[in-house]
Amino acid sequence: MVRWRSGTVLSLRRAWHGAVELDVGVDGATVRALAYPELVGKPVTGDRVLLNVGALVMGLGTGGYAMVVAIPDRLPADPVSAGTTRDAGHLVKARYTPLQPILLGVDEEASPHRGLMESADSLDGLPVVTADLHSALPAILAAIHADRPAARVAYVMLDGGALPAWFSRTLDGLASSLAGTITTGQSFGGTLEASTVHTGLLAARHVLRADVAIVTQGPGNLGTGTPWGFSGVAVGEAINAAATLGGHPIGSLRISSGDGRARHQGISHHSLTAYGRVALAPADIVTPADLPASLSAGLSSLTRHHIVPVPTDGLEQALLASPVPLSTMGRPYPEDPWYFLAAAAAGRHAASLI
Repeated sequence: MVRWRSGTVLSLRRAWHGAVELDVGVDGATVRALAYPELVGKPVTGDRVLLNVGALVMGLGTGGYAMVVAIPDRLPADPVSAGTTRDAGHLVKARYTPLQPILLGVDEEASPHRGLMESADSLDGLPVVTADLHSALPAILAAIHADRPAARVAYVMLDGGALPAWFSRTLDGLASSLAGTITTGQSFGGTLEASTVHTGLLAARHVLRADVAIVTQGPGNLGTGTPWGFSGVAVGEAINAAATLGGHPIGSLRISSGDGRARHQGISHHSLTAYGRVALAPADIVTPADLPASLSAGLSSLTRHHIVPVPTDGLEQALLASPVPLSTMGRPYPEDPWYFLAAAAAGRHAASLI
């Protein structure tokens, strides 16, 4: 449950689109905190803030912040709209939590894209690359643009990790490289808001006019170490959605030579479950053509899909030129190169289908 604290803002640290880091004094100690100004207002030095410190106390890597829940003595102004009609949208996300935002959905009656979305029913063969972790996004994107520099790429964010897109410094750094971000399900804060991954994919194709869509969860990953207990299982459902809508689903494998956990060595059990058990529609499952045999165990079990070996020549250079740092589970490219090369190979394959 929630671990509450009250503190005082000591200083502002770095900021990026939608988020600001703070140093907050709590009970004589200084803690690292994160605020989303769109939800709680913009904090300043000296503000009293109410915090949820549960993730900080637990020492979580991705989300190890004290989260600002409110600036109680200086509440932000109400939104411009009265809020009594649906004219500004009625999509409620993070539903029935104290900080639920009400947003304009891309296909709502008040949306300027309503007419387009009402008639949208097909992806028209759009390549859709799915990946387990948010950290695969810049690697996939780097490879697409290495081979097709002018390609319009949309990011469709699932709600298995962070719900606010603002949490992602990766998205902030990739803003000029993406046609836009569509936040789906309970996630929010994208260029466009969608209620489902299906609507999000259709908006990528028809509103953002994407040549390729990339689907991953937001930063962070919930896992229990069991075959089914991980949020990345949703990529299997994303394969099904892409196929149902007439897209070209492409699975990016989670492959590691640097993860110390046996279940993630080589092809992760997460990929084998999501693509082998959850994805019911055939997809192109991409593997680096030069992947060592020691890292490919389990690939033959993905019998429903088309295994596509993709050459990796030039991909390392593309990855090293990424506008944002490459890191997965705290490991940069040199410590886990096959993770990023596998994601980049999926991007290269998508680029070949444009």
